[in-house]
Amino acid sequence: MKVFKIAINALFTLTFASAAFAGEQKQPSKPNIIFILVDDMGWGDVGAFWQNQRNRRNDRSEPWQFTPNLDAMAERGAMLTHHYCAAPVCAPSRASILLGVSQGHANVRDNQFDKELQNSFTIGHVLQKAGYKTGLVGKWGLQGATASEPEWPAHPLNRGFDYSYAYIKHVDGHEHYPKEGIYRGRKNVWENKTNVAGGLDKCFTTDLWTAAAKRWIREEAKTAGNNQPFFLYLAYDVPHAVLELPTQAYPTGGGLKGGLQWLGTPGKMINTASGEPDSYIHPDYARATYDNDKNPATAEKPWPDTYKRYATLCRRIDDGIGDIFRLLKDLKIDDNTMVVFTSDNGPSIESYLPKEYVNYSPEFFNSFGPFDGIKRDVWEGGVRVPTIVSWPGTIPGRQVIDSPSASHDWLATFADAAHIAAPARTDGVSLLPHLTGKGTKQESLIYIEYEQNGKTPDFEEFAPNHRSRQRNQMQKIRKGEYVGVRYRIGSADDDFEIYQVVKDPQETQNLASDPAFRQMQQDFKRMALRVRRPDPEAPRPYDQAMIPAITTNGAEAGLKFKIYKGKYPWVSDLSNVSPAEEGVLTSLDLSKVKTDEGMLVIEGVIRVEKDGKYSISMSGNDGFLVKIHQANVLDGSFDYEKGRELAAAVALEAGDHPIRIFYHIQKGVSPKLALQWQPVGGAATGGPAFFHK
Repeated sequence: MKVFKIAINALFTLTFASAAFAGEQKQPSKPNIIFILVDDMGWGDVGAFWQNQRNRRNDRSEPWQFTPNLDAMAERGAMLTHHYCAAPVCAPSRASILLGVSQGHANVRDNQFDKELQNSFTIGHVLQKAGYKTGLVGKWGLQGATASEPEWPAHPLNRGFDYSYAYIKHVDGHEHYPKEGIYRGRKNVWENKTNVAGGLDKCFTTDLWTAAAKRWIREEAKTAGNNQPFFLYLAYDVPHAVLELPTQAYPTGGGLKGGLQWLGTPGKMINTASGEPDSYIHPDYARATYDNDKNPATAEKPWPDTYKRYATLCRRIDDGIGDIFRLLKDLKIDDNTMVVFTSDNGPSIESYLPKEYVNYSPEFFNSFGPFDGIKRDVWEGGVRVPTIVSWPGTIPGRQVIDSPSASHDWLATFADAAHIAAPARTDGVSLLPHLTGKGTKQESLIYIEYEQNGKTPDFEEFAPNHRSRQRNQMQKIRKGEYVGVRYRIGSADDDFEIYQVVKDPQETQNLASDPAFRQMQQDFKRMALRVRRPDPEAPRPYDQAMIPAITTNGAEAGLKFKIYKGKYPWVSDLSNVSPAEEGVLTSLDLSKVKTDEGMLVIEGVIRVEKDGKYSISMSGNDGFLVKIHQANVLDGSFDYEKGRELAAAVALEAGDHPIRIFYHIQKGVSPKLALQWQPVGGAATGGPAFFHK
């Protein structure tokens, strides 16, 4: 039974002493940041989000699990209850997080596992520039192909990380004992570019990643002091995959002297590398029973071993998170550290267990929460993920934030916390105003696209209109309290199903046939074409559709420009900064732009005389970005070679189309941009007509 209710007093049943020490420590100008990403943990798997409600109802036919440390994190921080992953499957979701762009711009889409992550701005790269030491521990899977390991083109060390201790290959993350390879064979763990798996006897990866993360945090806190903050991307590879168990109970205590400890001896690398692999069930679940036939008169049955395993894995992550928080407190950096916990997508039906086990299903715990859909669905259960943020003294505790947000917002959020401008190419916005209650709140872009030749499961708990739905090409957009959803897309003209997702989180009442939603239907269709760029390696049936024009009234000739003076590290998003100078350009002749150093932003509309496909190209003597509507059409913002011409084709309806040009002006360089525009197959022109409002 699904009951969806979030009440502050009911959710937070734990007492926490965080307020007692808040403010006692000196806040640095830039916080340490720990980003914890788990694999396939559903919105409904976390106590404070869903499981605690099941516990309080005490319906013995609806089993529950516990996450006490995540609940404590929510107690002292903020729960983002409407947070969306960028894609409902691992690799594209992680790519969008790291690049800070939606699936409309990411170079990893659909099921492109192990594809090379684009060589562009990543969270690691941005924070390195902001003065951070950056580290990855856990699962990567975005390295690209190569004939000679470990020289992968997109190795973490080539994508903004100073240090990595990780499974590099995607498939390696499906086995949780790298040396023994109990169910999936031996796997490789790489410390930077050295394979260290040979010394990892009996190392359960959840414990290994926690111990490695603690070691790295401890070393960075010791050597950096308050002079250099750190960023850690801690990517657990559970509860997804083989559901292997730890060797033993979680070590007592936590932090510097307790909990998981790094021993550093091959064959005994961590302090749980002993005992029997795949053997330990948490005592809260070892003898758990439930009313399997929903008949209180009959005896209860033990939980199937599969679900004892799943709950134990979720609890092991929870134990590790509690251990890390204790370490931060022991190091006296807890108030100086922002910690984010989230999942890459919704819960999975994949367990890869041997045949003698009961097949795993997220129905047992309602891991999808009050929603329908699982991993690979764009129904809420596949894309809404549990997310908690803690930063004592800066983010008030016991918050439930129901503003929609997306996983590609984290790059902009961390840039904001680090006091550095986010790259203009990002699709994300800073969430700090939502989290702290200070500053201007911006609306997040919630745009998801994905293709998979499967079906939504035929779960009893799911609404009849969702069960066994063929997926194929899918999209999801959220605006305010409404979502638009499309399955089996055949063309850009296909209607969206429309749901009031706040009142109808299960998406059962399709409003699309209501005349009151005709305008919203058109808005969703237009937005679906305006916020993305086609990717030939992930083709869509709407890739060649004409991008709809906008209506402008009283537009005047020319383009508005804004000058932001100062030293910026890249083509930057300065939407929350007041410009030093504003004016109007009659052309892209920049000889009259007078500034020694800074950012130039040019905006207006381009007027297209007739429907067609147009080729646009630009070159400059410094980095630039051209956006038409919200799409990054020409991106010369990262490692741009001066003078190099970039070109792209865009299909545009006749009419006006918003354009923004971001241009980076370096000290001592005279601004220069050259634009060419022509119908595909036609003669080149100097450009279309420009107007501004």
